[in-house]
This record gives sequence, C-alpha cells and structure tokens, in this order.
Amino acid sequence: MVFTREDKILIKSLYETKGYGARKLLKEFLQKNWMKAGLDSLITNLRSTGDIVRKQGSGRPWSTRTDEALAEVADLVLSQEDKPQTHRSVRQISCATGISRTTVMRVIHDDLQLRCRKKRRAQKLTAANKVT
Repeated sequence: MVFTREDKILIKSLYETKGYGARKLLKEFLQKNWMKAGLDSLITNLRSTGDIVRKQGSGRPWSTRTDEALAEVADLVLSQEDKPQTHRSVRQISCATGISRTTVMRVIHDDLQLRCRKKRRAQKLTAANKVT
C-alpha cells in the first residue's frame, strides 16, 4: 500500500507527538489497510532523517538519457539546414551512438517531442504518370 501525502503527514504527527508505533497506527486506522512493513520503513525513515520526504537523488540514475546523449540524438534525427535529407532512422542512430533503439525512440518522443516514423520507398511519378 502506497501512503498518500496526507497519510504520511498524519503518521509523522502521531509519531512525534504521541509516540505511536506501527502496531498502534494499525489498530487506530483499520480502514486505511496499511501494511506493517510499510509503516516500519516510514518510521525508520522518520527516525533517521526526521522528514517524510524522499531524499533527492535516491532513485536509480539515468545512465543513457544524459544531456550529451540528447544532443547527439537531436543532431542525428533532424536534417541539417544546409544539407537536406541528412536525417537518420532510429536504427541508424542506435548503431552510430551505441544507445539502444528503444532509448533512442524514448528520447525522440519524450524529450524532443517528435514522432518516430519508418522510412518507406515510394514510386517516383513523372508528369505523364500523374496525368493518367
């Protein structure tokens, strides 16, 4: 069970003012369906840091979606002003940069707000073909 912000504030205030532990909180708030292990970890966090907020940078860091990788993908995905048709496909960018194909697609879609499209070959129509 994930605690809401209001739940965390309530638990913190009851722990600090009345000294409630995990078992006392479970008895008092049966309707909340809290788990004892979750309360224990939250109270342990309160004891060590004195706050209910997660530490900054405590999650798993991004290893590939760095600023340098974003700039490199942005250069390869868009055609240059003086050189039209120099853009590359997702697979080509992945091979050139060493970043996985799915991460390249995430960078293009989430960070650059562009759409990934697959290149397709088409017939080149002449003026006579267009008339017919």
